[in-house]
Amino acid sequence: MVIHRHSHPQPRALLELLKPITWFPPMWAYLCGVVSAGSTFSETWPAALAGALLAGPLVCGTSQVVNDWYDRHVDAVNEPNRPIPSGRVPGRWGFAFAVAWTIVSFLFATLLGPQVMLATLLGLACAWAYSAPPLRLKGNGWYGNLAVGLCYEGLPWFTGAAAVLGTWPDARILALALLYSLGAHGIMTLNDFKSIEGDKQHHVRSIPVQIGAERAARLACWVMAVPQVVVIGLLVQWGAPVHAGIVTAMLLAQLVLMRTLVAHPRERAPWYNGTGVTLYVLGMLVCAFALRSLNTTGGM
Repeated sequence: MVIHRHSHPQPRALLELLKPITWFPPMWAYLCGVVSAGSTFSETWPAALAGALLAGPLVCGTSQVVNDWYDRHVDAVNEPNRPIPSGRVPGRWGFAFAVAWTIVSFLFATLLGPQVMLATLLGLACAWAYSAPPLRLKGNGWYGNLAVGLCYEGLPWFTGAAAVLGTWPDARILALALLYSLGAHGIMTLNDFKSIEGDKQHHVRSIPVQIGAERAARLACWVMAVPQVVVIGLLVQWGAPVHAGIVTAMLLAQLVLMRTLVAHPRERAPWYNGTGVTLYVLGMLVCAFALRSLNTTGGM
């Protein structure tokens, strides 16, 4: 294989480092935060647009660049065509880009209020802690997955609500954001199934590596399901039984799909990501509309 070397990075390679395909989860969570805040679209579209840019291309993009820089030696073996090991982003340009994008993300966040700025600062810190030594949280699936779940679901949800409200979101928004962040730990476990052999070779202690594929699949199902059960109970308690019923139906459908996942975890993990996880994130939006309705009607 020919490795191309350049003195400067190619613009397309820098975009590839940002991995646009990964921007959807935090942008979706940010949308849920905007909806849950209860304002109308005409009032919130500037904050929604600015926050989507912050959650996706900026903060999520930063995490992807940082990860690729600190994984460059592993990628040189497993995926040599990626921008850094292929030489399309040469020398220490990858590190410089990660630092620059971190600074740009933080400066942009300061324009959206102190709550958004603090949430962004925490997200950026987690992005570096996840990939960079000495912490390198991704080396252990138990707390590495927790950091990703928090940054991909909880923090963007909080940020979306805070950007719209201009103040700290209420306890209901925080509770749902936290619960769906915890459930995302299971989603991240499923993502680790595709790299079990490589993780073993490079001593990455993902949950499938630590406890085996079958037990990891069962654990992921429990971790995804239990927070949703709590969410359903909270929605009923808050006076949103219709929304609770919708989330219940989505959870029941996930449980049916989980049986197939558990029977063939390594083969079915990508399939479940496209089916069960879709139902999971749709439930997030249902919850956001429940809070919007409660805020509009003055419910508990």
